[in-house]
Amino acid sequence: MNIFDFAIPIALAAVLIVLVLGLWNMLRGGNANLSQKLMRWRVGLQFLAIVLIVLGFYFASNW
Repeated sequence: MNIFDFAIPIALAAVLIVLVLGLWNMLRGGNANLSQKLMRWRVGLQFLAIVLIVLGFYFASNW
């Protein structure tokens, strides 16, 4: 077990939660600024998740 076994699923869950919250806010006609903020957070979290996945593959191939 390593840190990536926990960090990757947490990052993916965070992306999913922020995506659902952003879509829900847009579909119910909520605050447009909040939707934009949530979608920006989603992009950042997706970047983090991709970095963690790539690092996980890198370290797994070197061990």
